[in-house]
Amino acid sequence: METFFTFLERRVDDSSSLLCVGLDPHIPDLNEPTAASARDFCLNLVKQTAPYAAAFKPNAAFFEVFGADGWTVLQQVIDAIGEESVRMGSMIPVILDAKRGDIASTAEAYAKSAFETLGAHCITLSPYLGKDSIEPFIQNQEKGIFLLCKTSNPSSGDLQDLILAKVSEPSQGLYLYEHVAKLAQQWNTKNNIGLVVGATHMDAMKRVRAAAPDLWFLAPGVGAQGGELESALKAGLRKDGKGMLIPISRTISRSDNPRKTAAEIRDQMLEIREQINRKGK
Repeated sequence: METFFTFLERRVDDSSSLLCVGLDPHIPDLNEPTAASARDFCLNLVKQTAPYAAAFKPNAAFFEVFGADGWTVLQQVIDAIGEESVRMGSMIPVILDAKRGDIASTAEAYAKSAFETLGAHCITLSPYLGKDSIEPFIQNQEKGIFLLCKTSNPSSGDLQDLILAKVSEPSQGLYLYEHVAKLAQQWNTKNNIGLVVGATHMDAMKRVRAAAPDLWFLAPGVGAQGGELESALKAGLRKDGKGMLIPISRTISRSDNPRKTAAEIRDQMLEIREQINRKGK
């Protein structure tokens, strides 16, 4: 039976890609500071990069800033990705980067908004409120989530690097992010839970991969945030050469030729993955 990650893996195979194209219409990058201009910006990126995208990741904040018109545009962009997928004959997952996280009744409304109203296939969530806050998002195994685990921002360690000591063996404690990874591995009974693991923290990525050997990672931070692609892939790929999506936004959207840049990044990822496989990782 189809699950979110069997759906994603099929697209990864169809596109020979681990590239997740970020759709972040920063106002300075637009022709005008309007929702319509944000729509045109995103639709152009979708059209140019769809052949090389394993997934698209619109960031809700850059649409919310335009109010009600922004939400309308976000839905139009998601619809356009679906139309482009049909045209190509291969469905491209849409990961809504919204970082939601609230009590169960509110989470139910957020899940309905993301999956039913907007038509996204997956969403990013905070695990801070525990399992009942994510349950509404994982009831349908065809819809997925990426839980924030070890994020790419410089201050992520303020909380995520706290050590949870075992009472019996304090020296054997886990980082909080490792605990999140282990919980996600346990909760992933429907094959629709992954982890956000920043490509800016290589030691942490290795630890998370050890804690959650089966899960997919969404690994932001390559490019504008300083993360290095080859190091990230070496640290985070599963033994089967899959298990990672690398979101790239500004490097592609601010390129003179987004299509060419997306193709080059996709090919670079493939080359690195093949080298890793040949060396037996």
